[in-house]
Amino acid sequence: MSYDLTNKRVAVLATDGFEQSELLSPRKALDDAGAETVIVSLKSGKIKGWDQKDWGKSVGVDMLVKHADAYDFDALLLPGGVISPDTLRTDEHVIKFVRDFFALHKPVAAICHGPWTLINAGVVEGRTMTSYHTIKQDLVNAGANWVDKEVVVDHGLVTSRKPDDLPAFNDKLCEEIYEGKHAGQTV
Repeated sequence: MSYDLTNKRVAVLATDGFEQSELLSPRKALDDAGAETVIVSLKSGKIKGWDQKDWGKSVGVDMLVKHADAYDFDALLLPGGVISPDTLRTDEHVIKFVRDFFALHKPVAAICHGPWTLINAGVVEGRTMTSYHTIKQDLVNAGANWVDKEVVVDHGLVTSRKPDDLPAFNDKLCEEIYEGKHAGQTV
């Protein structure tokens, strides 16, 4: 389905080691729908992607997370990969930024290992989610109800497992942003 996301602003939170397809594909879907995507990171300049088995393309950083404010965005995208989410989840500015999206009831989407950051932000308890299978137990231990589906939506929280799920993930990401705030999206 096609959604008009004109005037919607989406933060894409990543750092070196993001899974290339899990940033570029959703970003293209958002851009094609008319949204403005803003790459938010821990460092300025460029961040380098991981393309399945080796380093991939770099993308330019638009804003440092320590200067980013969830009030200025309509939604948050957390691409996967192992390296980027593992690095992001230990940063205090990242945790606050992520929690603020939930406090403001705004859509959040995470794919693959992206939910690691959500675990550290303390926002997964009681939520139905999916992820890459290797972090299933991490989500269960944090109180999430983990299911093995290509895409899961729980009150504005969109999660998927892997790059093969990107078509469904991208569609639900755009749908949730189009719908706007979700009362059930809370910390």
